[in-house]
Amino acid sequence: MSKKTSNHFDSANSDKPARKIGPIVSSAHLASGRSSELSELEFGLIVASHAFNRWMIHCASAAGITDMSHLDVLVLHSSNHRSRAKKVSDICMVLNIEDTHTVTYSLKKLLKQELVKSEKRGKETFYSVTDKGAACCKAYSEVRENCLVDSLKTLGFGEEELGKAAVLLRGMSGLYDQAARSAASL
Repeated sequence: MSKKTSNHFDSANSDKPARKIGPIVSSAHLASGRSSELSELEFGLIVASHAFNRWMIHCASAAGITDMSHLDVLVLHSSNHRSRAKKVSDICMVLNIEDTHTVTYSLKKLLKQELVKSEKRGKETFYSVTDKGAACCKAYSEVRENCLVDSLKTLGFGEEELGKAAVLLRGMSGLYDQAARSAASL
């Protein structure tokens, strides 16, 4: 007499009704509106972003880059991207970061560790990785390949599925940016 659905589980006693688990969310009051599925997606984004941040720190540590925050790791990789020097505003734009002071602080830490270098060009300061920084990025890439890439296959993610997920996430970021602008105007 027990129901079998994705939102229910069988009780030990079939005379008792199955207990509804409901959507898996961080804030039930947000799941009671028009889109509980959006609340589930947002919870997934929350836990995935925290797991990703933790992963970057541990991957960097395994690659020999210590005392780094997840933002420091992102800024290091962005500074290494395409082997071109970048301004703080360029890094902020690519990483979709509004608070330039957080990126500036990360760059100061990376300068101190001699992972990036700075160069004045007129009034602007440009940042690029040092040889040490490039070697650290390479080591990070190797740890990533060894610890993460093959694991994705266990979820059934091939290159095509990862590409589709990336498109979805970039599209969602645009929707959230637009919604933030709308909310800021209220």
